[in-house]
Amino acid sequence: MKKIVVVLGILALFTVSKTQAQALGTNYKTAVGVKFWPGALTVKHFIKSDAALEGLVNFWDHGFRITGLYEFHGDINSAPGLKWYVGPGAHIGWYSDRYWHHDRYYEDGDASFGVDGVLGLEYKFKGAPIALSLDVNPYIEFLHGAYFDVWGGLGVKFAF
Repeated sequence: MKKIVVVLGILALFTVSKTQAQALGTNYKTAVGVKFWPGALTVKHFIKSDAALEGLVNFWDHGFRITGLYEFHGDINSAPGLKWYVGPGAHIGWYSDRYWHHDRYYEDGDASFGVDGVLGLEYKFKGAPIALSLDVNPYIEFLHGAYFDVWGGLGVKFAF
């Protein structure tokens, strides 16, 4: 996972010179980074001024998960650079080890699938290509019996 983060960071640095003016304001078009807890690589791209697509790839001891989110963004008028966001999504993943979770037992090779949501805040620093986010991600897992869970965390992204 560290190698992937380093490669994404290097690729992002090469694009800075072309998009520096936009990335140094309070808005950005695309950002790559990491999300802490449970740990994910993230890419966010604005398709409109108030809507973005975000992809997350999570790796953990028992497998991995890919999550896609459609996020609606809104400004918080009294705080330049601070936005709220909310939206739906879905995930799919696979287990690479036996795992017991929420009274469910997963075997090596079992799949996971579910619907996700996101609710959070994001702050883009003016004068720096850095965006921080804090969110919660509730989801419903469907395979192996339906159950509800919540995760989320702090995201640090490099904007360009």
